[in-house]
Amino acid sequence: MAYIWLLTACFKTKAYICKKYLMICSAFQYSNHALAQMFRRGITADEVEAVIIEGEKINDYPYDKPYASSLVLHFVNGRPIHVVVSQDDTMGICYIITAYLPDTTMWSPDFKTKI
Repeated sequence: MAYIWLLTACFKTKAYICKKYLMICSAFQYSNHALAQMFRRGITADEVEAVIIEGEKINDYPYDKPYASSLVLHFVNGRPIHVVVSQDDTMGICYIITAYLPDTTMWSPDFKTKI
């Protein structure tokens, strides 16, 4: 499947240094799937980037291609948001694969463990 990526440059600093996730993003790129899901779910790019910058990595997907990815959780304005993100370590670009609001019937109360 082909993906179309939208590039969002980091204008605030030269790179975003993510606290808990320990990722340095030179830029963010959004897949067409991520953009469609964000629009459908009412999640903004600022919220997604806050999840990546301030969030907590709760799962790893080391076999994802072309780059390993991770599931990151953060509460933005009291709302839990999950973001699946991967990174090209050579360029520092963070690729947003999808973003969603975790379903309370499928996740533990802290939204860190799938039930």
